[in-house]
Amino acid sequence: MSRIVIVSNRTPGKGPAAGGLAVALRKVLSEREGFWFGWSGKLTDQPAREARIEDIDGLEVAQIDLSREDHHAYYAGFSNSILWPSFHLRLDLATIESHWYEGYRRVNQQFARALLPLLKPDDVVWVHDYHLIPLASELRQLGARNRIGFYLHIPFPTTDALYAIPHHEELMRDLSRYDLVGMQAKRDVAAFTEFAEHQAPSTFGGHKVQAIDFSRTEVEAFPIGSDPDAFAKLSVSPAATKMVNRMKRVLGDQRLILGVDRLDYSKGLPQRVEAYEKLLANNARLRRSVHMLQVAPPSRDSIKEYQETSDTLDAMCGRVMGHFAEPDWQPLTYVKRAYGQPSLAGLYRMARVALVTPLRDGMNLVAHEFVGSQNPEDPGVLVLSRFAGAAEIFPEGLLVNPFDTDETSEALRMALDMPLDERKQRWAALMKSAQKHNVDDWAVSFLNHLTQGGPDKPSATRDVLYLGSASELATPPNAMGSQTPPAA
Repeated sequence: MSRIVIVSNRTPGKGPAAGGLAVALRKVLSEREGFWFGWSGKLTDQPAREARIEDIDGLEVAQIDLSREDHHAYYAGFSNSILWPSFHLRLDLATIESHWYEGYRRVNQQFARALLPLLKPDDVVWVHDYHLIPLASELRQLGARNRIGFYLHIPFPTTDALYAIPHHEELMRDLSRYDLVGMQAKRDVAAFTEFAEHQAPSTFGGHKVQAIDFSRTEVEAFPIGSDPDAFAKLSVSPAATKMVNRMKRVLGDQRLILGVDRLDYSKGLPQRVEAYEKLLANNARLRRSVHMLQVAPPSRDSIKEYQETSDTLDAMCGRVMGHFAEPDWQPLTYVKRAYGQPSLAGLYRMARVALVTPLRDGMNLVAHEFVGSQNPEDPGVLVLSRFAGAAEIFPEGLLVNPFDTDETSEALRMALDMPLDERKQRWAALMKSAQKHNVDDWAVSFLNHLTQGGPDKPSATRDVLYLGSASELATPPNAMGSQTPPAA
């Protein structure tokens, strides 16, 4: 059986894996020979030429160090100040510096040069996320003929947003060098298809760029999930019960409205707080009987746009408190720290409503975790953004437009007033879908498709999309590449 090589921006550290994705990928490597490759987390004056290989909790990990200059251009610069906002359709927040792309490319070249000597001819390579889009091209240029797959964990942009990204044609050509490109949702596959079928190559500088040939690349949706049965057990564990008891002492009979997110402008947190403010303003009967808890640990707080989101959220929470708080009741709690999975599972279980309302999201695993943690005899209600990938598999949630705070406010009221029978019926359907789209099956499905599928070996169980415009000389099928998901 071929080895599996997982490639991501960061490699896993010592100790228990923090999320379901890391657990699933560790499981893949425990069942099949292979290793995990990525950045060590260390910054040096000079980039490393060779990878260090070590055993981390029984997992073979190959790591390289990056130079400070290259890491800034690659990570904070091109990846998170250009690709992240653009893929989330926030072009107004994209900051473009031309030298960042050079650093982004250099790091991908460094990854390829350090990885290639470690590969065997029949290794299958799985590359993860937007940091490493060019990796297959760089490996191909060095002579790699392995099957390579790529999985995008964030949304794929619309064609207009894609055209706004510097060097977008090169990035799309890079994707064409993968054997299999996996997306979170069908809407992402549709956006990719629209570009592939209606390319408008640049004629900048009088030089017409040749159209990209996607005919040897499969593009398909593989919705990622969590482990709902594990969360069901975790939600009644001693650690979860301890958190529930702590909250009950404070809340009494108040019903909990819960949000759990990284502090990121894509999550729609200011709009969420505004919707809750409108709920209290329009439904005086609910005051003193509900409480909102927003857990939002900071992320990428060195980037200006993230600090601005934090400042906006601080001000909005202060406004709600000033308007509605009373000496013996406060309407919300806003916590800027992370909690372990057992504590979160306890919070999910006791929440009457989960507010999962990103402005745009690849999947959003909080929705999955909330569903898995519910008490079947008294489940809560999922209020879910229709712009999250999870909306495609969780139609039984209350789907909202998060930009319309009146609509979200009304969905909150409906969720709080929903009778038990309807809550049970909706939750049963949600749980069935969460179990179907679990993270273990996601990993197995992608890898089986990568190793067994392809234009020459179409899958017998899936509808596969093959894209192409026969203009560019294509790489032979066995020379196509793939990417792996990043460490969670």
